[in-house]
Amino acid sequence: MSLRSYVLASLYDRLVRVSEEACVRAWRAELLADARGRVLEIGAGTGANLAHYGSGVTELVLAEPDPHMRRQLCARLAPARGEVVDAPAERLPVADGSVDVVVSTLVLCSVADPARALGELRRVLVPGGTLVFIEHVAAHDNPARRRWQERLEPAWKRVLGNCHLTRDTEAAIARAGFAFERLERASMQKASPVVRPTIRGIARARG
Repeated sequence: MSLRSYVLASLYDRLVRVSEEACVRAWRAELLADARGRVLEIGAGTGANLAHYGSGVTELVLAEPDPHMRRQLCARLAPARGEVVDAPAERLPVADGSVDVVVSTLVLCSVADPARALGELRRVLVPGGTLVFIEHVAAHDNPARRRWQERLEPAWKRVLGNCHLTRDTEAAIARAGFAFERLERASMQKASPVVRPTIRGIARARG
């Protein structure tokens, strides 16, 4: 697992570069432009979101459990720009109600327990805090593609860091106690067909 993790972390930026340039980078910039206050990013990876956090972010906490990803993240992080913590989304070392914005970009596909992870995000957010997300999801509107996702998922998740192809992340976010303020569906350009269906937007913690 350690060798597989090392290889994936080493290749990750190259694997996603074409899709990042085609659309994902613009999605990140648009969604993160209004982030304010204390921000927690889960699964921060190699730091693809770092360039998009503006001056409105007063404190930045970056959670990344993979040591190889975390090493690259720390190398990219400017001094005093934020704090990197070794933690999975399901067990965040963050106090209840202490975060204004949680960011999850291409993460909930690979967490071990999506319901528990989303429960943690709900826990750490201040009342009315927001979840900013970009996630690839199951192809509900394309039965043929969905069948391919189901066929490929067992091998796909073993090779690509537990990345699942058939998760209904929209429903999971709603079940966790979030109300969507913005929700968009789009195809991730230049990506493999099985990861093209995406959702992105902003959801607010209810009550």
